Amino acid sequence: MRISSFTFEPWATVHQQRVEQALDRTLPLADIPPAILHAAMRYAVLGGGKRVRALLSYASAELVGAPASSADAAAVAVELIHAFSLVHDDMPCMDDDDLRRGKPSCHKQYGDATALLVGDALQSLAFQSIAETNAPQALKQVQVLALATGSRGMCGGQSIDLQSTGQLLTRHALETMHQYKTGALIRAATLLGAYAAEDTSEADLHLLTHYSENMGLAFQVVDDILDATADTQTLGKTAGKDALQEKSTYVSLLGIDEANTLVKRLYEQTLQLLAGFDNQADPLRGIARFICERPF
Repeated sequence: MRISSFTFEPWATVHQQRVEQALDRTLPLADIPPAILHAAMRYAVLGGGKRVRALLSYASAELVGAPASSADAAAVAVELIHAFSLVHDDMPCMDDDDLRRGKPSCHKQYGDATALLVGDALQSLAFQSIAETNAPQALKQVQVLALATGSRGMCGGQSIDLQSTGQLLTRHALETMHQYKTGALIRAATLLGAYAAEDTSEADLHLLTHYSENMGLAFQVVDDILDATADTQTLGKTAGKDALQEKSTYVSLLGIDEANTLVKRLYEQTLQLLAGFDNQADPLRGIARFICERPF
C-alpha cells in the first residue's frame, strides 16, 4: 500500500508563488516605454488566477524528474498564453465580459485597442520566454505551445464557440469544441513540463497525454457547472452567461447531476492512470482533485 505525506495545498502555494515571481521578472516593467501597454500587460497577468496550467507544468516536470527551475519557462509561457486568451475572450467582439479575476477586464480598464495589443504582446512574450532558455527540448516546447494556441487549438475552439452560439450541439461536437478551446492548452501545459527534462520517454508522454485529456474535459465540465450554480463574486467573472448567450454546455446537454457524474468518472479514471507511480505523481493527483472539486 502506497503511503504519502504529500499535501497539495502547500505544494500548490509554493509553486503559485514561484510562477508569480517568474512572471513578474519576465513581464516588462510598467515604466518602460510603451508604458501604457506594459502596465496593461502586467494588469492582465499578475496578482490573480488559479495558475492551474503552471501547476500542471511543474507537476509533470516532477513526474519525469526535471527540477522546478527547468519548468519555470514552461510555466511562465503557458500562463502568458492563458492570460492573452482571457484578455481577448473578454472583449466585446468575443464573449463580452466586463469582469475578470474579480476586477475590471483589461479592455474595460485600458480600452479595446490596448487590450488587443496586450493579447498580441503576451503571446509573443510566451514564446520568447521558452526560446531564451536554450533548454534541450525547447524547440519541442515551442511546437507544442504553438499547436495548442493556433487554429487547431485554442483559437480554433473559440472560433467554433462563436459560430455555435444559439445552436444545440451534440455531445460529440461539444467535446470537439472544448478539446480545442480548453483542453488544448491544458494538454500543452502538461507536456511542456514533461519536455523540461533532458529527455522524455514515450511511456511518460503517453500517460501525461491521457491525463491531460481527462483533466481538460473535467475542467470544462466543472466550468459549466459553476457557471450555472455559483455566483459572480465567487467566480470572479460574470456568472450565468452561458444560459444568457444560449450556449451549449455540459449542463444544458446532460443536466447538473449527470455532469457531476461525468466529473467523478474522469477523476477516477485519472487516478487509475497514475496508479503505477509512487509519490512523484502526487502533485498530479492533487491537481486532478482540485480541478474536479474546485468551488471557483
